[in-house]
Amino acid sequence: MKPNRIIVSGGGTGGHIYPALAIATIYKQELPESDVLFVGAKGKMEMEKVPKAGFKIKGIWISGFQRSLSFQNILFPLKLVLSLMQSFFIIKKFKPTLVVGTGGYASGPLLQMAQWLNLPTLIQEQNSYPGITNRILSKKVDRICVAYEGMEHYFPASKIKLTGNPIRPIMLSKEISSSAAKIFFGLDPEKDTLVIIGGSLGARRINELIADQIDFFKGQSLQVIWQCGALYHKEYKGLAQKDIVVRPFIYEMEQLYAASDMIISRAGAGSLSELSCVGKPLLLIPSPNVTANHQFHNAQALVKKKAALMLEEKDLDVKFQTVFSSLITDIELRNEMRTQLKAMAKPEAAQAIVNEILNFFNKKKAVRNKPKIPNELNINIIPLSKNKYG
Repeated sequence: MKPNRIIVSGGGTGGHIYPALAIATIYKQELPESDVLFVGAKGKMEMEKVPKAGFKIKGIWISGFQRSLSFQNILFPLKLVLSLMQSFFIIKKFKPTLVVGTGGYASGPLLQMAQWLNLPTLIQEQNSYPGITNRILSKKVDRICVAYEGMEHYFPASKIKLTGNPIRPIMLSKEISSSAAKIFFGLDPEKDTLVIIGGSLGARRINELIADQIDFFKGQSLQVIWQCGALYHKEYKGLAQKDIVVRPFIYEMEQLYAASDMIISRAGAGSLSELSCVGKPLLLIPSPNVTANHQFHNAQALVKKKAALMLEEKDLDVKFQTVFSSLITDIELRNEMRTQLKAMAKPEAAQAIVNEILNFFNKKKAVRNKPKIPNELNINIIPLSKNKYG
């Protein structure tokens, strides 16, 4: 059996999958002789993404608890019990040295079972406001790698390591010039460019906003690259013009970020980690339709550091032009954002997390190899005591 085998569990969304893949990739670079197994939720995107990245994956039958009444909630207790049983057999067969969780439906039962079996565990919390699963797991987990300061409010301080969120390797590739990137998208290399990112599927409210503000952007002498999402491309592709690029999804993210002079984005943890490394002036519109409103808390963490501006969806109609105009006209504000974003950036987060895993292995090896003092003479030491002569 290969040494230091690990199981990595993370999925459901790209925000959980990409960090897991980044950690696994760096881990294999450090220990190429070791084995890595992924565990995901059957039917979720990790079951497709992980094999494409060259890793093996096992699926367990689990899904999230819906906030509304649904048939899925009736099945949830059954799925939870079955997923715990599946996790038990996966762990017993694979025999990992350590189990890593980056969030998602499968992480909960897998890490819970690993803890019941007294296996070392590490969780990576991407958000500034952790979900209930990681808060429960944190009580027995060995190490908690976080992306934001102040997480001792939710987790035991002695277990926390501030590492940042792992980002996609493409973000660490060689720098592309802004003018070359703008030409790549068919735009004027001399004009300021606004990039809008609403996620791979798109964000309806952001798309509605951008469609209404096209003339406003043109009046500000901006050209636009608009990733509207696969679900909405048919609806908005007719708005494409000479200086308005409309795409369902953009795979060349390094080109996209290089072309940007300012960015409008959701506030998912993975996106914010990449945007911190990019260091471009930023307006965040957090999604209100996420667990525990964590995107709002993520965005608020950047706002407190003066690294971004934030607008909630409920304020877009009234405040958007005023807030966005300040981003265009206030040079000092933009420079402050660049400085603060770069200060928050942690491009080597995946390596830092892998270092925590390797530190655990080294400590375990040191304990195992600690020399024992021989007692070959079998000497019994009898304590001195007072006698009648004093």
